Amino acid sequence: MSSPGVSEDELEPSKLSRRGQRAEAEAMFASIGDGAITTDEFGRITRVNPAATAMLGFNPKELIGTWFPKKIVAVTEDDKPINLIDRPITQAFLTGKPVSAKTYYRCKNGQTVPFSINVSPIVVRRKPLGAIEVFRDITTEEEVDRMKSEFISLASHQLRTPLSAIKTYTHMLADGYHGKLTNDQKSALNTVIGASDRMNELISTLLNITRLESGSIDIMPKKLRIDKIANEVISELSMMARGKAVDLSAEIKGQGDLHIKTDGLIVKEVMTNLTSNAIKYTPEGGSVKLVVRPRVANVIIDVIDSGWGIPQYSQDQVFSKFFRAQNIVKRETTGTGLGLYLVKGLVDMLGGRIWFVSREEKGTTFSFSLPRKAPPVTKTTPTQATQGDQL
Repeated sequence: MSSPGVSEDELEPSKLSRRGQRAEAEAMFASIGDGAITTDEFGRITRVNPAATAMLGFNPKELIGTWFPKKIVAVTEDDKPINLIDRPITQAFLTGKPVSAKTYYRCKNGQTVPFSINVSPIVVRRKPLGAIEVFRDITTEEEVDRMKSEFISLASHQLRTPLSAIKTYTHMLADGYHGKLTNDQKSALNTVIGASDRMNELISTLLNITRLESGSIDIMPKKLRIDKIANEVISELSMMARGKAVDLSAEIKGQGDLHIKTDGLIVKEVMTNLTSNAIKYTPEGGSVKLVVRPRVANVIIDVIDSGWGIPQYSQDQVFSKFFRAQNIVKRETTGTGLGLYLVKGLVDMLGGRIWFVSREEKGTTFSFSLPRKAPPVTKTTPTQATQGDQL
């Protein structure tokens, strides 16, 4: 029976229209080039497209109606299961927001494959009705990144040998081992020495980034005094500061415990990088201060400068690879834009957090926190560089 006031002829086209819309939606879902899976509010799989079944090795009947986390197993790179709470689809349900991540899925044939994942919750009138996950196989990208890192590492090591010879002989010439030099000759040698120092710094940075991205940097935690490291950094960079007429100092704020269990070598690398950057981008007559603030659960280190600052429109790119602010490029032509990218990666490895506050022409404060609890000890991979090149 038709509804009152609606004829059979009027009702039938409406039904056909809805069927057509559903068929169109199904066709669009099936034609998505990436893998796509939808679930209901309980995490049961309701729909899966051909790309997903092809990548995972399951057929649709094996997936439809099953609980997503149980059927599609997420693992770490070394094939250890990931906690349910840490999975992207769980985070999407909990937060009600889209989540992007990289993870590994164990396919039906047992192979572990890396995927780039985007999960979006399906919410209607503030009620979660399910989620849709879209993912793609990034095996090729992973292999390209690995080959690129190996090439950079190999090339950097090969550059070290001739660079060492250049540095040795230029210093010998500058010290008069092969005869007295004229002022013009001394000036030329100082230019060569400065260029070789910058080249050595670039090579070290490239090697450290390669190790960071490949996970081959060791974390060797031990109990140490954080203020002692800060004072060492100040001492080692004092000549650089004097050369630019920049006032360099350290300060301890508060009466908290200065002992912390962490990797001192990595912490020193972070402090040195941030402090040398601050000196480099502070004009003559300015100041740079390294401040240590012990807290109950962590220690906060601030590097405060009165330098040129970072423009507001560039601040979201500060920790990106090869980024250099436009106001800096005009004043300081040297620099790779890799230092802060490396620093953030190292702080993350130590379980810390890094942030900054900056105003153009007013200066910048970079801060990072380190937990008092030691990060886990990690082991190096067989491709690690020799000890002399470590951080």
